[in-house]
Amino acid sequence: MELRTLRYFVAVAEELHFGRAATRLHMSQPPLSRAIRQLEADAGAPLFARSPTGVTLTAVGTVLLDEARALLDHADRVRLRVSAAAGVAAITVGILGDGTDPGVSRLAAAYRRNHPGIDIRIRDTDLTDPTCGLRAGLVDVALTRAPFDETALTVRTLRTDPVGAVLRADDPLARRDRLRPAELGDRRWFQFPQGTDPIWQSYWNGGRPREGPVVRAVQECLQAVLWNGTVGLAPLGHDLPAELAVVPLTDMAPSRVVVAWNEGDTNPLIRSFVEIATAAYRR
Repeated sequence: MELRTLRYFVAVAEELHFGRAATRLHMSQPPLSRAIRQLEADAGAPLFARSPTGVTLTAVGTVLLDEARALLDHADRVRLRVSAAAGVAAITVGILGDGTDPGVSRLAAAYRRNHPGIDIRIRDTDLTDPTCGLRAGLVDVALTRAPFDETALTVRTLRTDPVGAVLRADDPLARRDRLRPAELGDRRWFQFPQGTDPIWQSYWNGGRPREGPVVRAVQECLQAVLWNGTVGLAPLGHDLPAELAVVPLTDMAPSRVVVAWNEGDTNPLIRSFVEIATAAYRR
């Protein structure tokens, strides 16, 4: 059994759908199906029970999934140890947003436990680049928020957070239980600098063009609200100064916490980071 085929199998077992697994693996579905059929022939038993809506693991498939994950983890550890011996075991992580997020703390602790000899470099980025420098080659993996242009990137959602409007505490609308973006249509909203990803800008402007001050960092957003009465948006649950309030927004898609990396990058440190991040944010 080749490691590549086992990675194919694990993707199908986790997605329980050949189409989604093929998309995740950045390949077409026919060669993936052929590889799984060959793996079933090698195992001498079906690994999946197929149906029009997807697949489920058979008893044999469940056993193989545990073994395949263990083998792939071992293979990654071998590659990491070899890289460490060669002096190249390092990973640069771009982080956008609230560094006090409990998910970040759990992820950092778990990654250190799993990779105590790895040089972990952190690049804290502002709001002008939601990819944290991935396309520029400044980071290996990004812990950020979507939506943004995902061209040539692989993105996995870790958590979704409802969003609220950040207002001055003495604003009459701050006493409301909830608001719709349309009710804030006559207000000024903050803007990002020219050249910022338009998908990213549109989301934080409630899906329509707005006018307002240009900001680059979270603190600048909060100060714009405090000094100018600008409307800001923020995920619910974040601590704010007493002078500010956040009101939940209806008709607003939640903000997705995601991990992203360059499409086709097979660095085992990135693969391990993604898996550990998925587990850390599931708690």
